[in-house]
Formats: sequence, C-alpha cells, structure tokens
Amino acid sequence: MTMTPAELEAQKETLELLNTEAASRLTRQSESLAKIDTKAVFLIGFAATAAQFLATHKHHDVLAYCAFAAYAISLLAGVQTFRVAEYKDLEPRHLVVSYTRLPKELALIRLASSRASLFEENQRRHQKKAKCWSVSLGSLIVGLVLSTVALLLHT
Repeated sequence: MTMTPAELEAQKETLELLNTEAASRLTRQSESLAKIDTKAVFLIGFAATAAQFLATHKHHDVLAYCAFAAYAISLLAGVQTFRVAEYKDLEPRHLVVSYTRLPKELALIRLASSRASLFEENQRRHQKKAKCWSVSLGSLIVGLVLSTVALLLHT
C-alpha cells in the first residue's frame, strides 16, 4: 500500500486516530496479560496449599494420589503461564532513529502498522497464557474434588 504525499496529508487525521486506537489496544492487552499472571499466582498458591492440606490428613490413598497428580498439573500449568509471559512493545531507540526525519503522516502510518504487528504477536502469547491458566484451573478443580472425596471416604 503506497500512498502519495498528498494522500498521506489527506489521511493525517485518520492516521492519528488509528495510531491512538492501536496504542490503547496495546495498553489494554498488557493489562489483560498482567491480570492472567495475577490469577495464575493465586491458582499456584491455592494448589500448593491444598496439596499440603491433603498430605497432612488421613485419606483414601488412590484418590489422594490422583488429587496430588491434579495439583501437580495445576502447579506446572500455572508456572507455564509465566513462561509465556514475555510482552512485546515498541523499542524507543528504533522509533527515534527510524522515524525522526519522516513526515508526520508517514511516521504515523509506520507507527500504527508496527503497533498492529506487535498486537498480533502479543495476541498469540495471550492465547497461550489463557490456555495454560485454564488447564491450571481445571486441574485444580479436579484435585479439589478428588481431595474431598479422598478425605470423606477415609472417615
């Protein structure tokens, strides 16, 4: 998509709008990633606590071992959530070096395009994090159910 200088000038307001929207989307995406990390921390802590509780009480062995396995999966998936947590953003030095001498319209179109690419890359990471978090939550729920049954069957 090549635009003449006159076309770029005519689209300046649209480019500013698109650039602002792309920037706000990246901000919201970053906040969402941080929320997933926070939720994963709680799941990891809860799974560890539940496993410790089960270990200190008399229980039905087979169900307890299955619960421990579910807790282990929950812990590993929670930690995996953090492993894929790298967030991509614009490099300030690159912006200064590459865009300083460009006309505003051309800088805006390149900036918006760069932000759109970063958003797409971060979106893939976001989906991986959400999937890992879902596995962690599901495993925790299974572990809690198994723990409860293991404790009830023993009494």
